[in-house]
Amino acid sequence: MISTAAHSLEAQIPVGEIVLQGILQIPHAAQGLAVFAHGSGSSRHSARNQHVAQLLQQDGLATLLFDLLTVEEEEIDLRTRHLRFNIELLANRMTGATDWLVQQPETHSLPVGYFGASTGAAAALISAAARPDVVRAVVSRGGRPDLAGDILSFVSAPTLLIVGGKDTPVITMNQAALARLGTAKKLTIIPGATHLFEEPGALEEVARLASDWFMRRSGHKALRSIAIAGQTENTRPTHSLASPSAVERPRSPMHR
Repeated sequence: MISTAAHSLEAQIPVGEIVLQGILQIPHAAQGLAVFAHGSGSSRHSARNQHVAQLLQQDGLATLLFDLLTVEEEEIDLRTRHLRFNIELLANRMTGATDWLVQQPETHSLPVGYFGASTGAAAALISAAARPDVVRAVVSRGGRPDLAGDILSFVSAPTLLIVGGKDTPVITMNQAALARLGTAKKLTIIPGATHLFEEPGALEEVARLASDWFMRRSGHKALRSIAIAGQTENTRPTHSLASPSAVERPRSPMHR
């Protein structure tokens, strides 16, 4: 990833008796901090999360991408595929990383938001419920928020669920999770997008929606100028906040 951040460092994050590896990037005059929870079988090197992180940095958000598992645990998980679905473990890692961030001089004053993908979305929501005074907002990209189970009703951070329009099973799971969330919430479906948002413009739309959600919760209005299909597109007006039961379907990113 080509970083646009003014300050970038390899982070060693102590969580209990282990140390997790991360990449912390802070742009000039950062207005918030997005902490990424990657999906099953992924890591801080996820190309999709790195791309979204770079776009959020352009909007003035610091980002932390970090591994939820140690190197040794990843080796075990490659064989067993067990740890990637241990949502309680992953949530504890998210909470530990958040506690570390609020103690760092570079990030302690920044409003914190979570960006979770796949199983990482459930871990992010559980951690947000554990740190309601710290986590201002949660965004899920193609996530499994349903795996947070009964904890969903205890989440107080406003939550945005983003799902691809062709990701039918995950849409159903997100609709079920949306009904259980007791906070300000919204489900946005991106027409034409599949589970990994590999279609042209799909991840850029995810980043725009996430930036708007985070910025509004940190007291700022998102401003962006992002590259899409080789051209620069200025920010369109942000979506108004939906009622708790609303499902929004923006126009397809393939026809922007």
